[in-house]
Amino acid sequence: MTLNRKLLLVSLIYFAEGFPLGLIEQTLPVYFRLHGMSLVHMGLLSLLSLPYALKFLWAPAVDFLGARRHWIAASQFGMAACIVVLMPLDPSDPSAFLWACVVSLAVLSATQDIAVDAYSIELLNASELGIANGFRQAAYRVALVVAGGLFVALGGWAGWRLTYLCAAALLGVCCFLSFRLPHVEVQRPRFSAQSLIAPVKDFLGRPGVIQVAAFILLYKLGDMSMGPMVRPFWLDRGLSTTEIGLITGTLGVLAAIVGGLAGGLFMARFGIFHGIWFLGLWQSVSNLFYAWVAAAPQTGHWGIYSASIAESFCGGLGTAAFLAFMMSICRKEFSATQYALLSALFKITGILAGSLSGWATNEMGYAHYFALTFFLSLPAFAFLGRVKKWIPTDPAPSEPAHSRHLELAVGDPDHHGGSPDRTTTQRAATEPFLEEASIRARSTHVPQSIGNGYPA
Repeated sequence: MTLNRKLLLVSLIYFAEGFPLGLIEQTLPVYFRLHGMSLVHMGLLSLLSLPYALKFLWAPAVDFLGARRHWIAASQFGMAACIVVLMPLDPSDPSAFLWACVVSLAVLSATQDIAVDAYSIELLNASELGIANGFRQAAYRVALVVAGGLFVALGGWAGWRLTYLCAAALLGVCCFLSFRLPHVEVQRPRFSAQSLIAPVKDFLGRPGVIQVAAFILLYKLGDMSMGPMVRPFWLDRGLSTTEIGLITGTLGVLAAIVGGLAGGLFMARFGIFHGIWFLGLWQSVSNLFYAWVAAAPQTGHWGIYSASIAESFCGGLGTAAFLAFMMSICRKEFSATQYALLSALFKITGILAGSLSGWATNEMGYAHYFALTFFLSLPAFAFLGRVKKWIPTDPAPSEPAHSRHLELAVGDPDHHGGSPDRTTTQRAATEPFLEEASIRARSTHVPQSIGNGYPA
């Protein structure tokens, strides 16, 4: 499959992933409030983020049961059905059935996230992850704008019933296309109690797991520490709601999309590791733009616009690199569970930092706090040495053919095709050859590797 086709598929499935999240976080709250939902019940909508944080709990089901594309399509069909069922329900007096529909929508959306991420990891080679994550970010953000901006406007202009029907129809089209996604052959272990913990054991068995976990926890810490205080800063500086809408809905989104695509192109040329440190450094430096604007009120609104565009662009750079890295270290046969675990891991620091950001800003002021977030992003770079060793590469094209044939014959754990029964039969027949190859390798001191191309 060509890279261009893969990028088209990645764009399609990540648009489909971002669209329901935009509905849940932006469109439904507007609709519910306009139709009389109380503030008490509106507050409960924040609990809809829980399925996204806890999705690793049922990610093993996506790993071991059925094809990824079937999970994606089934989730999209279920979400379309939930939206249609929600239409006649009264938000002013929400029933248990309404809450069940809304929670089901969030759970199905989180399940789609699991399957889409897993499918992308299986579809892409290591060298393609950088550019693909640029397209991924762009499609995802466009979907958020469509769901949270265009569909809210459509609800006010053409009525909410038509808006809901359009949203359900769009998910229906995505469902149809998802069923037609190309099948990616991946050999997975059979379902058992042992296989449930295999994804975690695989991570824990790699050298330097603690350092890499610390890197994942800290890489976005500066970004996530500053994020909750940006909008209060805008308001305290006197920006109108129209100006805030311009920043978040137009300038910021466009800058983030361009940043993501630029980061993808950079990694396509220089690789994921160079993207992690170089693009990540720009992500950190961009926080200083906000610190400067906060310390210099004379910069006015144009200073805030400039800082926002710079931060969004550089955030897109760093996010593209970070997502590509997390995808690259997941084994294809455990991609659903491992990526869900990694995404949950880095959100921990975001939750903790966000909860303390208001207190810290109140004590320090905006300028000093924004400057502090720059320094909070730096400790992650101390772990780059171990991170580099975890990033796999594509199989070398010059690899001897007879060596690869021997690996395929015995069901090489990094080869994701073939039948387990067939490989088991062939293993016995080829073991003498493997033993001889192993002796030759030891005699020539060939460097060995572990797992999915992760150097020891």
